[in-house]
Amino acid sequence: MIKISKIEYYLPQSVLTNDDLEKLFPEWSSERIHEKVGISQRHISSDNETVLDMAVKSSEKIFENYDRSKVDFILFCTQSPDYFLPTTACLLQDRLKLRKNIGAIDFNLGCSGFVYGLAFAKGLISAGIAKSILLVTSETYSKHIHPEDKGNRSIFGDASASVIVEKAENSCDYQFCLGTDGSGAENLIVKKGAFKKDFELNPEHEFNPENIYMNGPEIFNFTIENIPGLVKETLMVNGMDMDDIDHFVFHQANSFMLNYLRKKTKIPADKFYIDMEKTGNTVSATIPIALKNMMDKGILKEGDKILMAGFGVGYSWGATVMEM
Repeated sequence: MIKISKIEYYLPQSVLTNDDLEKLFPEWSSERIHEKVGISQRHISSDNETVLDMAVKSSEKIFENYDRSKVDFILFCTQSPDYFLPTTACLLQDRLKLRKNIGAIDFNLGCSGFVYGLAFAKGLISAGIAKSILLVTSETYSKHIHPEDKGNRSIFGDASASVIVEKAENSCDYQFCLGTDGSGAENLIVKKGAFKKDFELNPEHEFNPENIYMNGPEIFNFTIENIPGLVKETLMVNGMDMDDIDHFVFHQANSFMLNYLRKKTKIPADKFYIDMEKTGNTVSATIPIALKNMMDKGILKEGDKILMAGFGVGYSWGATVMEM
């Protein structure tokens, strides 16, 4: 029903390596960080670089060989917008000099954001509201992280990915499976920054309320409890089994979690793609970055079926199958 026609991404110029982190936190070694999370470096946005700036750069790469006048809707996923208002998608329309008779909207989701964005795009295309959708996932989580938070600094990187979603004429109508459990919100949260004032910090939160707090063990437990079932449900609603899928591309959280998930769901290693060593966890941008890298490496071939699954903050999760 829908297809991804183009993918491009942008990474900030500044790079934070494991060696840099070891100098800041001598009790950690570069090798230990890599062994624990499977990341050797991550890109960090500059002080004056925003999700909008990055989205412009990833999107302009798209328009090097795609007619920007065809775009008739912008979906912009971020949890670190330039402003509370106006909508970042509206600003992106102006910066890219796109037509004015198009739709543009932001949505606030984290690691499940790309899959949700595809679901929104499918709805818009199915309803005849749009034909060519620019789906952008752009995040600067580094701006949420306290400088002394070595755990989160070792995991998260900044990035923007831009994708063109269009109607697929000769593809199956693959279904989405989406899920939400707001009872886990406290385990990955930035408490201060919006309008709620009467909040309490988690007892183990070491930093300021405007910094991100993540309860790693609880996030891991949530993932292990929910994502194997999500994979099974996604295969079932699409009338497929493991053998029908050519590639499994999950949100690139960290290598330990992904390898655990792969074994628990009994996915063959040669079908399971892990690619975060040079970028880190870029939140909603991890899946499109992985897909683009798979294309560039010749791993993805025309007609390949991919099961994509995103999961994290919210709690929120989602999965679908797409054909390349």
